[in-house]
Amino acid sequence: MKAVWILATIASLSGVTASCTQSNKDASQAQVQSQKPAIAVDVAIASLEALEGKNEYTGTTAPIREVSVKSRLEGRLLDLNVDVGDRVEAGQAIAQLDDAVLSATVLQAEAEVAAREAEVSQASAAVGNARAQVERARLEYQQAQADANRLSQLAKDGAVSSQTAETAITRARSAEQSLRSAEQQVSLQQQTVGASSQRVLAQEAIRLREQERQSYTTITAPINGIVLERVSETGNLLFAGNDVVKLGDFSQVKVIVLISELEISKVRLNQTVNIRFDTFPDQKFTGTVRRISPVADPVARLIPVEVIVPNRDNKLGSGQLARVQFSGKQERQIAIAETALEVAGRPTPAPKDANTNTQTKPKTDTKSSPSATDKGKPKTGTVFVITGDQKEPKVLARKVTLGDRRDGKVVILSGLKEGDRIVVRSGSKLQDGDSVKLSVLSESSK
Repeated sequence: MKAVWILATIASLSGVTASCTQSNKDASQAQVQSQKPAIAVDVAIASLEALEGKNEYTGTTAPIREVSVKSRLEGRLLDLNVDVGDRVEAGQAIAQLDDAVLSATVLQAEAEVAAREAEVSQASAAVGNARAQVERARLEYQQAQADANRLSQLAKDGAVSSQTAETAITRARSAEQSLRSAEQQVSLQQQTVGASSQRVLAQEAIRLREQERQSYTTITAPINGIVLERVSETGNLLFAGNDVVKLGDFSQVKVIVLISELEISKVRLNQTVNIRFDTFPDQKFTGTVRRISPVADPVARLIPVEVIVPNRDNKLGSGQLARVQFSGKQERQIAIAETALEVAGRPTPAPKDANTNTQTKPKTDTKSSPSATDKGKPKTGTVFVITGDQKEPKVLARKVTLGDRRDGKVVILSGLKEGDRIVVRSGSKLQDGDSVKLSVLSESSK
């Protein structure tokens, strides 16, 4: 019994000693902390922001339009004076076909036109002759009519016989018939001139057609563009419809990207998008959504979207890799600079356990190692919030739940409220309760 009482007394004295030791340690730490100089910090104010979400898709550039230059008639290709990569202008001659047969056809058509024009000239001369005959017949008729009138009057007066008067009247009627016949000849000759003129016009149309066909032997570029491919070569026999070269219009380029049907609702016509090219890593390009296909791939569930990019400097070509970013704004959330998470410092190596002689697992700060949290769980971190009055501010460590990170900022899902003052940079590592002094770069409360 006496031994039990002695052991109880020893245990009581050990507890008192331990309590005194701990009290002395806490008092010592408080004294050291009170003597610690204030740490200079940069302070920012937590505010609501709408971070832009960016989804990047890859595609390949192509000219805004491609044109196949074809032969319009049959012939042997005598010359093809452009090569892949050459820049051509609309109307520029790029190839030549053999035109010997068509040249002969054009000469024949021109000869036919000349013959028809000669017929018109002859018919016009005949019209002139017929009109002269009309004038002569008219004069003869007028003279005969005057003689008939005069002799008829003399016959009434008994100066001449009635037979003489009747002969004069008959002669006047005959002259009238000759006049009518001459007038009809003029009309017929005029109709001949009209028919000959129509034949001239028809033959002229044939000549123009043959000349047009002959012009097809010179193959010209229909658009301003760049030669993408030489389909044929000099010496080949071409038929109507055969390809000669392919041209691309690079005044604009188009990029086709495939977007999931789950994301297509964020894309709209005429939407402005940002585009990066690996060929020009330091330049940013802006494009516009021109077409959203109504048909999706039935297996991959991807929808083609066509984006148009201006190419004023003709830097962009075909087949270049393009990275297209469709930006969409999220709802306003509290966002802070990621540097605020770095103030708490990085995890330190764990001390070795004296009994097991093994290294215990360190307590990891999830803000600096966000992958340490289990997949699907929210990430957490530590920030320091300014507390106390303005003359003697202190910091309070606060655990926060982290959301998306973008452009050097991180969304805070919980743990902060709008208007909280947080430390984004500090002169040295902070601890909970440290005194601080605000730098001139700190944001002030409104």
